[in-house]
Amino acid sequence: MFSLLTATRTAAVAVRPAVRNPALNGIRTLATSIVATKSTHAAKVTPNTGEKVLTLETMNPNLRAMEYAVRGAIPIRAEALKEQLKSHPGSLLFKQITACNIGNPQQLMQKPITFLRQVTALMEYSDLLSPGMIETTRKLFPEDAIERARHNLSFVGGTPGAYTHSLGIFEVRQNVARFIEQRDGFPANPNDICLTTGASGAVERVLDMLVSDPSVGIMIPIPQYPLYTASLTRLNAHAVPYYLQEEKDWQLSQADLERSLSESRANGIDVRALVVINPGNPTGGCLLESNIAEIVRFCERNNLVILADEVYQSNIYTGTNPFVSFKKVVMQLGSSVELFSFHSISKGMIGECGRRGGYYEAINIDEQVMGQLLKVASVSLCPNVSGQMAIDVMVNPPKVGDPSHAQYEQEMDDIYQSMKRRAKKLAIAFNSLPNMSCNDAQGAMYLFPNIELPKAFVEEAEAKGQAPDSLYCMQMLEATGISVVPGSGFGQCPGTFHFRSTFLPQEDLFDDFIDGFKRFHLGFMQQYSTKN
Repeated sequence: MFSLLTATRTAAVAVRPAVRNPALNGIRTLATSIVATKSTHAAKVTPNTGEKVLTLETMNPNLRAMEYAVRGAIPIRAEALKEQLKSHPGSLLFKQITACNIGNPQQLMQKPITFLRQVTALMEYSDLLSPGMIETTRKLFPEDAIERARHNLSFVGGTPGAYTHSLGIFEVRQNVARFIEQRDGFPANPNDICLTTGASGAVERVLDMLVSDPSVGIMIPIPQYPLYTASLTRLNAHAVPYYLQEEKDWQLSQADLERSLSESRANGIDVRALVVINPGNPTGGCLLESNIAEIVRFCERNNLVILADEVYQSNIYTGTNPFVSFKKVVMQLGSSVELFSFHSISKGMIGECGRRGGYYEAINIDEQVMGQLLKVASVSLCPNVSGQMAIDVMVNPPKVGDPSHAQYEQEMDDIYQSMKRRAKKLAIAFNSLPNMSCNDAQGAMYLFPNIELPKAFVEEAEAKGQAPDSLYCMQMLEATGISVVPGSGFGQCPGTFHFRSTFLPQEDLFDDFIDGFKRFHLGFMQQYSTKN
């Protein structure tokens, strides 16, 4: 194995006659460079003063400037209050923290899908499949879970603890390709698919490829998921905003896309890509197929890559706006537009956020760039195997006639119907309150209500140097234990205020959750109405 020690020894014998081995000569050149660099640095060594080398001032300023509202000040305060309730029960106005700040279903007691957990358990402890234990195992696990575990273990040499291909297990990528073909009606190539450690990792990898210098800009929706602004800040690139139309159920405006792009390019920004989140996070909106076609044509006309964040594609609650993938529309139009689309096990009814499984499909991407994407994936060796296996179950669930099919379908439908009921109930609650309006959730796991905050409160917040919606959400947390994310963390039209709330609290506790929020908001409005 090549190491710095090997390199130094190689450099020490560099006076010997050159060997006709290009790789070895390359190592010697690198080694000589390392030694030379060490010598140069040695001359610059300063005495140890006892001060820290890595400080807030010396760290990467791009990382220091990053913000991620979903785990920002309010969730941090929520964690502190949670610890207080553990150590001093009864010391607060509420009994528990209700974490509506993040789409983390199992944190709020969503039941895991049995078949997925059975396959995972058998793979993790494969001794259960051994001849000496298999009869006992058959009393506990259905035959299709046993066969799936055996089959999937064959992909990884019998153990999920080994590295896989850097793009992910080929057989799993084949199943993803079949899933996409069945969904869209167009062919998919497993070599165009890369499994990743969550969809977030896939998005970051593609952004890393797109941003080559600080002049690069990426168009993002407002409101948007903070992953995008945080990643672009890390890369020292421009976030180029375009505004979704709240009054039209968060559809995209062609005119605003044109305005945003022309203004940015006129200011010298090299706009290279457009991010679309569909179904929407934080909005809960779902784009019409006609709107998607307009976006594809816009990007093709203006030479933009599309990044289609489609992780909520299974969370659709309306018949008027069914999910249609960008891949399907691109293929229908015969478009040459470059497209990356993303999916995940964290959302939908699977909800396995902590297993960190995701993938991207690359369409119309240059072959040399695909080679570079493989190289970048190789640096991280491989995505985690547990996440890959959960992806496999998501895209290749039990079939009709399999022992686990009926239970799998029932569990998926139970979760879906419950989410649909909770989404409707929470929207009705928000719309029943003064100074608040909210679009129904057409998809995803969130509502994004609009709040008309009293003028006196806005002035009070601004005097404290705080965003008014952030202060409102913090007061809500302190009074009720409900943790949501202020709209300022996602971006919003100037002069408007929002917050994002999941509708994931348990259904049997949902009425208590709504009642707590109503009491807070009505008390808040009464308090500040007298100050106007």
